[in-house]
Amino acid sequence: MYKIRFGTDGWRAIIAQDFTVDNVKRVAYATAQWVKNEACKHENLKPAIVLGHDCRFGGEMFSLAVMQVMAQEGVHVMYHKGIATTPMVSLGTHDFKCFAGVVITASHNPPAYSGYKLKSFYGGPTKPDDVALVESHIPDHTINAPNVSLEKLCVSGHVSIVDLEKHYLEKVEGYFDLDTIRKSKLLVAYDAMFGAGFPVFKKILPEATMLHAEPNPGFNGQAPEPIAKNLQEFGAMLEKNHHDIGFATDGDADRIGLVKGNGEILDAHHAILILLHILKEYKQYDGTVIAAFSATPKVKMLCDHHKLSLEVTKIGFKHISGRMIEVDSIIGCEESGGIAVKGHIPERDGIWDALLVIEHLAQTGKSLEDLIQEIYAITGSLAYNRNDMHLTNEVKMATMERCASGEFNKNFGKYTTDYIENIDGFKFHFKEGGYVMIRPSGTEPVLRVYAESATMDLVDEILTEASRVIQGG
Repeated sequence: MYKIRFGTDGWRAIIAQDFTVDNVKRVAYATAQWVKNEACKHENLKPAIVLGHDCRFGGEMFSLAVMQVMAQEGVHVMYHKGIATTPMVSLGTHDFKCFAGVVITASHNPPAYSGYKLKSFYGGPTKPDDVALVESHIPDHTINAPNVSLEKLCVSGHVSIVDLEKHYLEKVEGYFDLDTIRKSKLLVAYDAMFGAGFPVFKKILPEATMLHAEPNPGFNGQAPEPIAKNLQEFGAMLEKNHHDIGFATDGDADRIGLVKGNGEILDAHHAILILLHILKEYKQYDGTVIAAFSATPKVKMLCDHHKLSLEVTKIGFKHISGRMIEVDSIIGCEESGGIAVKGHIPERDGIWDALLVIEHLAQTGKSLEDLIQEIYAITGSLAYNRNDMHLTNEVKMATMERCASGEFNKNFGKYTTDYIENIDGFKFHFKEGGYVMIRPSGTEPVLRVYAESATMDLVDEILTEASRVIQGG
């Protein structure tokens, strides 16, 4: 029987190949055992789950399978009927005092995929130790739960319908100065990438210019990841029709991509620095910065300037959120565009992040470029890119073995190695300036190659050299 394993952020697989109703039921059964065994240790929590799904194919079908198993196992489900973002489920899990949350989503993965994300009562990704407990309960046989309709599950009391969108909107309205945003006449553009963010954002700022803001489970054949190569149409739209700010979110709206009003697409490192700068310099928040290993070294420079402590974690937001609930944190961030901020739950939230920036521009009259130049005055300029190399597993693993063996300790191709970090993957810092980082994806057959330097030309040179070295050139 297919072996189900959770990656850096949940279990993901190709729909109808391995992501099937039967396999979803196996994971739901394991989740139910975890909830029943662990929820009783927390007297203020319900032995229940909050459940939602994104826009992908079969979201309702797979959600119903989860509910059928939970009903059989005696775990109550609070279900959002319709499209939900991952942050909505996380917020509901926390605020409704449920032990866990489940989101049927494959996030930024290509349209052929679906997935199963686990959330915990604190409103963020489930810790690795708890994920391991869930994995340990996954049976190696089919779960025969009765094929009961949603209506009957509600009548029986096993399922209750909740409005996670309404709840999220109430939180947004209570935190942000929406009146100032609306009166400012800021021209905001939003690329929903056919993901789960469009229904709720249309209610927050209905006057914003929207792109790809309707259901399309095929995502026009493109992975809904808010990075430069996927935002060319959006950037061109902003370049043609100038706006003050543009932003994009991924398939389940927990990642953000920022775009200047002129169409210039910013990488996620810029988004991290911008949000950290706003939180500390303008909102006067304090706390520890929790950053994934893949985040830019400029984060440390900004922390040093603002006298903030920095902790670096393994990649995967479950590691970041795990620390955020243990220490007083101002921000938790990763290179992929997942950013959690003080004043909200310990969860990535692309829409919340965007509203922080939009509100700041509305209140101060500044531009996104003004903010970037303030940051560059502290850290120096930043250029970055990432190359996802689709390789055979043999080449991928051989590359990681070459890194581990010390082959690149002195030189990485034509570059001279200054020092190496290997918290999660390998980051080779060069004496010539810049670095290259190599790490295998935890959810896809991909080798991720990251590069940063002072200019984009230098970044491109590093990536070209890395590709040559990896492929044995």
